[in-house]
Amino acid sequence: MNEEELLDIAVQVAADAAVTAVRMRSEAITQVGTKSTITDVVTAADRAVEQQVVAALAARRPGDTVLGEEFGGASVSAGGVRWIVDPIDGTVNYLYGLPQYAVSIAAEVDGEVVAGVVHNAATGQVWTAARGRGAWHQGRRLGGSAATELPVALVGTGFAYARERRAYQAAVVAELLPRVRDIRRLGAASLDLCAAADGQLDAYYEKGLAEWDLAAGGLIAREAGLLVTGLSGRAAGPDMVLAAPPALHGPLHDLLVELAADSGP
Repeated sequence: MNEEELLDIAVQVAADAAVTAVRMRSEAITQVGTKSTITDVVTAADRAVEQQVVAALAARRPGDTVLGEEFGGASVSAGGVRWIVDPIDGTVNYLYGLPQYAVSIAAEVDGEVVAGVVHNAATGQVWTAARGRGAWHQGRRLGGSAATELPVALVGTGFAYARERRAYQAAVVAELLPRVRDIRRLGAASLDLCAAADGQLDAYYEKGLAEWDLAAGGLIAREAGLLVTGLSGRAAGPDMVLAAPPALHGPLHDLLVELAADSGP
């Protein structure tokens, strides 16, 4: 099965999952728990949507494995497909009724993400990408921002749930803010990456992303022509994700290194 076929499955499954997330919202936000901290919330819908996605993928491709935010998953054999799922990315937005939460599904083969979809359940907007085939939003091919100067760049970021890490990230932002046009914190990493791919943000960075935060949105950003990396030659991952067009990547990278943005708690 090629990347396009995997993407078609992901798009279909994400669309059905988004319908469930919206339908369940009024009930689900009355059943809210916490995970790592009291600010790290999970709703009944997060769990129900992930279970729906897992079942739908198993029905279509019973030999594949799934890694999900809420229930984890098994390892995958060489050459097999692993699906990486965030059932509702932006759960706090979901809880408060802010229209910035998404179903994110990616297909990974031999450690490389080859297809991904991010479906904003609140608005119905969909971003997709397949390896080597570009990134797309509502039928329009994406090419990222045309900005070339960091002082006039609109930069997206996000913050962790742990108190100590949030304080460190706030200190980094305080130093970064006077050196860019402005900062945006929208509350869903997958949608932030899509916004950067779409040119709605000039660049995006964040420390602390998990695989399900990065997988689909990261592919969309890369296929839009952005560089998606960590700092100082490292790959994008939990220590840092920086997504920016080539003209902005170098200056923003160097500034984040100067500010030790991938250090701290």
